[in-house]
Amino acid sequence: MQSRATLKRHAALVDDMAQARGIDLEEQIMRGKLTVSELEDAVLRCTACTSPETCAHWLGNREGAETPAFCRNSGLFRTLEAG
Repeated sequence: MQSRATLKRHAALVDDMAQARGIDLEEQIMRGKLTVSELEDAVLRCTACTSPETCAHWLGNREGAETPAFCRNSGLFRTLEAG
């Protein structure tokens, strides 16, 4: 089981990455486009990432227009962006 600090860190990374892509996760949940369970799964996928520092660096510099290929949630973000 992940520590509370790890879960909070990765929840923040998921939210920050979504915001960088112009996605409001709370709004997506309210509109029924995303479930709380799917969001929890996204956070858990993020905790399995071996590059959270690289993610944080990308978020700090917005080094590209697309979600980085290494992001374990890039498919979810593409789906949410598509509507």
